[in-house]
Amino acid sequence: MNYPIPNTADEINALRHRPVNGDAILAAIAGTIKIARSQGQSLDDLTAEVLAEDTILDQMQRRWLSQIVTQAWQNLPESL
Repeated sequence: MNYPIPNTADEINALRHRPVNGDAILAAIAGTIKIARSQGQSLDDLTAEVLAEDTILDQMQRRWLSQIVTQAWQNLPESL
């Protein structure tokens, strides 16, 4: 992966200024999971946030992203 895993929300937001590619997306997902875990959130908490209505993704896209986040959560080490 060409991007370090973000440690803060600001670092995740900084990814917006870089080209969108698979590595950037992976870094954003891993960083989001890392931050959620550090704040004591559960996988259910995080997927509820992903599935919440917003103006960026439609319902099908949110479900797809929720599945990706779930797989990543289960496969990333706790000590990320």
